Amino acid sequence: MAAAAKKLKVIIFLGSTREGRLGERVSKFCKNYLEKTNHEVTVFDPIELDLPLLKKPLHFYKDLSEAPKKLKDCNDQIKAADAFLFVSCEYNHCIPPALANMVDHFPCSSFAWRPSGIVTYSPGIYGGVRCSTQLRALTGELGCISVSNMFGIPQVHTAIDENGKPLNDQMETGMKRLMSQLDWMAWAMKNQKEKHGIPM
Repeated sequence: MAAAAKKLKVIIFLGSTREGRLGERVSKFCKNYLEKTNHEVTVFDPIELDLPLLKKPLHFYKDLSEAPKKLKDCNDQIKAADAFLFVSCEYNHCIPPALANMVDHFPCSSFAWRPSGIVTYSPGIYGGVRCSTQLRALTGELGCISVSNMFGIPQVHTAIDENGKPLNDQMETGMKRLMSQLDWMAWAMKNQKEKHGIPM
């Protein structure tokens, strides 16, 4: 089967839990775009997952059968993904704590050897770009290095409606530019792993 006929599995990690958050509309836009372009999409929303403040990550359980089922199920989904998309605002110019807390429940090995993309947003003019530089470092350490093109969305409340519908042409253009890189890298890494495995 040709690669174009297959679907890449992508997990969207949503970063914000703040009251009145705008991230939901960004996540809906990204999910709609990905499904329209032949991707299988799962959204990890820290509000819906409701993971506790990190005390014991999955990989600290000597016997995984004792780990919470929610953690094991999420970890299986992360390991099965072909690529990741981090959708985040910035808190005090940094990565939102809920996003870091969610990711830190799982080992780096679950993320490794897959690419990631970064989408940031803000109601102001900067589009969350200060957070994106920190997300680059995080994705590098997780082993899911982000592609070079990042998509920043300034004045997000005027760019996407509550249902995820884009309100200007730049939304589709920016997402297409990001996903063209992410898809290429995801297929390249997927094919390489299937042919040669991963380094030990």
